[in-house]
Amino acid sequence: MISFLITWYLIPELSHLFLSANLAGKDLNKRLNDYRVPEGVGVIAGAIYLVCLFCMIPFYVLHSKDDASSTMLTNLSLYLSALLSICCMILLGFTDDVLNLRWRHKLVLPTIASLPILMVYYVTYGNTNIVMPFPVPQLFNVNVFDLGILYYVYMGMLAVFCTNAINILAGVNGVECGQSIVIAISVLLNSLLNLNSECWNEHMFSLYLVCPFIGVSSAVLYYNWYPSKVFVGDTFCYFAGMTFAALGILGHFSKTMLMFFIPQIFNFVLSVPQLFHFIPCPRHRLPRLHSTEDKLVMSTVKFKYSDLGILGRVFLYLLPILGLSKITVEDEHITMTNLTILNVILKVVGDTHEQTLTVYLLLLQVFCSMVAFLIRYQLVHLFYDE
Repeated sequence: MISFLITWYLIPELSHLFLSANLAGKDLNKRLNDYRVPEGVGVIAGAIYLVCLFCMIPFYVLHSKDDASSTMLTNLSLYLSALLSICCMILLGFTDDVLNLRWRHKLVLPTIASLPILMVYYVTYGNTNIVMPFPVPQLFNVNVFDLGILYYVYMGMLAVFCTNAINILAGVNGVECGQSIVIAISVLLNSLLNLNSECWNEHMFSLYLVCPFIGVSSAVLYYNWYPSKVFVGDTFCYFAGMTFAALGILGHFSKTMLMFFIPQIFNFVLSVPQLFHFIPCPRHRLPRLHSTEDKLVMSTVKFKYSDLGILGRVFLYLLPILGLSKITVEDEHITMTNLTILNVILKVVGDTHEQTLTVYLLLLQVFCSMVAFLIRYQLVHLFYDE
C-alpha cells in the first residue's frame, strides 16, 4: 500500500521533468494527438520499488534469522542478487528510453543483468536436475536428469524472454502494466498456495518481491489507463520482466512462471517471422486508429512478393490458413496484417475501441493464468507421481 501511494503521488509531481527533458511522445491512437505525453515514467516506479526493497532488508534478515532450513547469509545473498539484477535492468531500460538502443542490444543487456542471479544460484543451490515426466521413467528408467550447464543457459534465456516479451506486447494504453499486474497476482496466489509446502522459504522470498511490485504497477496503471496521461516506456517493461525472471529462478518455479506467460509466448512465436525479418517489419506494429469511428483496426505492412525469401513465402502461405493474418494481393504488392496478438484479437472480435481492446487482452491473460493453475495443480498428476 505504501509503494502504491508513493508512486501514485510522485508520477504527476515529476511528469514535468520528463517533458522538460524532451522525454515525451505522441499517442498515435488518439484523434487529437498533438499533445505530448511524458515517456519513460516507468523509471519512477522502478526507483520506488528499489527503495521499498531496500527498506525491507532488515525485516527479511530478521525473518531469515529464525529459519532453521537455511542460513541467514544464503537468504540475504538471494535477496541482494535479485535486487542487483533488477536495479541493472532499470538502468538499462532507462538508457534504452533515452538512447533508443537497437534490438541486438535488447537481447544482450538482459543476459548481462541476469548474471548476479545466476552466479548466486550457482553458489547457493547449484541444482541442475530436472524430474522427468511420464512416460520417460517407465520407458528409459530415468527419473532425474542432470542438465548441467544447459540449465544455466535456460535460466539466462528465461531472463531475456521475460524482459522482451512484455516489451513486444505493448503499444496500447494500459497493456504493459495490466498484463504485468495479472502475472504478478498469479505469482502471489501461487506463493500463498505453497507457504505450507517444503519450499515455503522460496515462496516467502517471492512474496517479499512481488507485493511491492503489485503496488507500484497498480499506481502506474492508474495513469497509463485510457486515455493515458503517461507512457511507461521500455524501462517498465525491462523492470517487470527482470522481476519475474528473478522470482522464477530464485523462487524455484521457473516452469510455472513460464505458464503465466502463455499470451506472451504466443505473441512472441507469432512475431518471429517479422522480428527475424523473414517478412518485412515496420517500426510500429500496433493497431492503427480509424479516426471517423474512433476504433482501432488491424495494422498492416505492404511489400512485394519478390522481396521474400523461401521461409518468408512459407510463412505467407501458412499464416492465413491458420487464421493468424489477413492478406490481400494488389498487382505485385501484398498487404498483410502485422503479426501480433493484438491484431489477432481484432481479427476475431472486429474493430473496437482502444480501451475495450485492452480489456479483451487482460481477460485473455486472466484466462491463461487460470489454465496455468489448472495444469500446475491438477493435470500435473498425470505426468508426475508427486
